[in-house]
Amino acid sequence: MSVDVITFGCRLNTYESEVIRRQARAADLPETVVFNTCAVTAEAVRQSRQAIRRLKRERPAARVVVTGCAAQTEPGRFADMPEVALVLGNEEKLSAQAWRAHRDVLTRAPFGIAAEEKVAVNDIMMVTQTATHLIDGVEGHARAFVQVQNGCDHRCTFCIIPYGRGNSRSVPMGEVVAQVRTLCARGYREVVLTGVDLTSYGANLPGAPRLGTLVKQILKHVPELERLRLSSIDSVEADPALLDAFASDERLMPHLHLSLQSGDDLILKRMKRRHLRADAIAFCRQVRRLRPDVVFGGDIIAGFPTETEDMFARSLDLVEECGLTHLHVFPFSPRPGTPAARMPQLPSDIVKDRARRLRARGEAALRRHLDAQVGATRKVLTEFNAIGHTEHFTPVRLDASIKPGVILDLTFAGHNGRQLLAA
Repeated sequence: MSVDVITFGCRLNTYESEVIRRQARAADLPETVVFNTCAVTAEAVRQSRQAIRRLKRERPAARVVVTGCAAQTEPGRFADMPEVALVLGNEEKLSAQAWRAHRDVLTRAPFGIAAEEKVAVNDIMMVTQTATHLIDGVEGHARAFVQVQNGCDHRCTFCIIPYGRGNSRSVPMGEVVAQVRTLCARGYREVVLTGVDLTSYGANLPGAPRLGTLVKQILKHVPELERLRLSSIDSVEADPALLDAFASDERLMPHLHLSLQSGDDLILKRMKRRHLRADAIAFCRQVRRLRPDVVFGGDIIAGFPTETEDMFARSLDLVEECGLTHLHVFPFSPRPGTPAARMPQLPSDIVKDRARRLRARGEAALRRHLDAQVGATRKVLTEFNAIGHTEHFTPVRLDASIKPGVILDLTFAGHNGRQLLAA
């Protein structure tokens, strides 16, 4: 009896994979491999399907369960795969009862299972609450993740994720603080707050607390926590308390990853984003005034429908104007059922070329950042495989394998274009 979990996509999936692993193992399943999928792009879905086929060739006796956002939005596509024994929805995957209830299907797999019998996916839009699952760590990770929010109330025209995650809902502050305290007691030095739309935290809770209030409560009531980090945020939703926390408490790490998506106002409007180019630039300047050493990352889509070369140039320029260091580039991928999929599409070669140019701009920005760090001393959280990260989430190649989860003061002798090299 064994359960393995293969994770695609975001940090929230990483957290949820640990819950899945524990719930599935407790159900005493036969040899099972769970694929916790991502639906953010068509390429992410393709990679999941490819990995499922490869796994089944390598381990023919394993029962394959598919869950995550791609399973929620395209259950039939996975159920039709002969390699798949069960498709579980995003809500069901976290339920111990659901895993126990489907043990019989997995025991009989792959014989005599009709495609419709494989699917256990409910209407995610009917889910109105979320709760943190009290886990004491994440297997294979030196930092811990805590889910504080799930779902999204916004409907960006390119995004399928609300249909995979449902509407926004938050974990009460007391539960979050208790979970962080538990993780610190287990020896974790750094905790990452995760969610689908993190800065919408609290809207459905009594009193509608904001993310900044949650951050301040964690820092106040868990003084033993050494490093608190945020996953991706939407800058237009950042509240005054959050900005004050960045200015006043160094335990909140000086790294923010921003959901920017484009540097052109018309494209932002067609994406149904809620900020303009000037808003993004002003936010980065404001945070830098409060925390001069802050480092920004950002998500940008290349080749959105109707994007002209001039519009794309404004996205290129945004890398410098916002001072982005860690860039995530997404070639536009039409997701069925979204408004952007019905807009006039650009030729694929143009989309790929713009993504290549945007990545090159990001690589140049990262090199400049790495150059500036040579000779500096930073606090590095050691991780697995001789890798670590600074407070600014800059990757570090360690000169020897060090026990994960230690914070070291390291001076950097150079870099390899991607990572700092410890002296």
